[in-house]
Amino acid sequence: MFQPYQSSMLALGKAPSVIRETFEYGNRRAKEIGRENVFDFSLGNPSVPAPESVHETMRRLMDETDSVLLHGYTSAIGAEPTRQAIADDINRRFSAGISAADLYMTCGAAASLTVTLNAILCPGDVCMAFAPFFPEYRVFTEATGAKLTVVPADTENFQLNLAAFAELVTPETKAVIINTPNNPTGVVFTEENLRKLCDILREKEQAFGHPIYLIADEPYRELIYDADTVVPYLTNLYDDTFVCYSFSKSISLPGERIGYIVVSPKMADNRNVYAAVCGAGRALGFVCAPSMMQRVVAENLGKTGDLSIYRRNRDLLYNALTEYGYRCIYPDGAFYLWVQALEDDANAFCQKARDYELLLVPSDSFGCKGYIRIAYCVTTEMIERSLPAFKKLAEAYGK
Repeated sequence: MFQPYQSSMLALGKAPSVIRETFEYGNRRAKEIGRENVFDFSLGNPSVPAPESVHETMRRLMDETDSVLLHGYTSAIGAEPTRQAIADDINRRFSAGISAADLYMTCGAAASLTVTLNAILCPGDVCMAFAPFFPEYRVFTEATGAKLTVVPADTENFQLNLAAFAELVTPETKAVIINTPNNPTGVVFTEENLRKLCDILREKEQAFGHPIYLIADEPYRELIYDADTVVPYLTNLYDDTFVCYSFSKSISLPGERIGYIVVSPKMADNRNVYAAVCGAGRALGFVCAPSMMQRVVAENLGKTGDLSIYRRNRDLLYNALTEYGYRCIYPDGAFYLWVQALEDDANAFCQKARDYELLLVPSDSFGCKGYIRIAYCVTTEMIERSLPAFKKLAEAYGK
């Protein structure tokens, strides 16, 4: 029977993510009552400007570089000088033994993940994610014909639930995605927690006789607010690791779509796996990552936006909501606050919050019921104006 379009793609198009739906509701509401009266905490869109050095680099490149060269294609895998600069930076910081030949430049974090998943997953394979997780992991995985298995959340401290994970791994498991600092909780997984995960993976690889790939989704790596918080580099803990990175959050370039994939040099069959990454990028239509932005990030490695603004926002919101009676999970990084809803149904709670013009994201699509995500990558002034609304919402529930 003739179908004019894929039914699965139609379903995705007609059912945007709850994050985007909330964001669009906020835009409509702002037209009705004024932007200043809407407290939109839906979207993880950086509110801290890119470092001035990024702007300076762009201006200099446009003034001094031949336009055809600056805006033309690079190699499909990315310009070699950019890949070498990134490899050198990774090795300086983490002693990871990465070479330019292990790097593949991408159009941001989503491309890093989709290319990686399409390179390794076959129909019938299983990819695993720990709840709570970024909802698009399911979309990206299922588009390959594989299945996503969700590991239930450890709702005590939101570290990796390793006991449940060990029971759920099967011979069909091909990959595991982890995200630290985590979206949506802001929690950083401890080195002890990660080492135990890697021990389990090695045991399962040996038992099943095939690789189980660890995919480290790291757009928030640099967004850390406490001096004693460490994010281990995963290729140093587990050989069969991909690192999927984006500059969207660290230097506030979400709209420029620039990131990369690291294929660990210690990975079994590294060269063929890397070739599969190249093939997946080709099949998905990624000719090369944005040319000028490759040059820009190469000259701004190690830079970040002003993280003190996010830290101030975190402290302000966490302290106030805790005082009002909310249970908040302390975020070590990223720019999200994970809060237990004041009723069992997080969707109903978020609907009630709209009565106070608070736009919050319910947790169901993150694989963990009963919580809300608050993106505090907004102006500090907006947070200050929103606090009376949060207090009134709490009082409506008897807090």
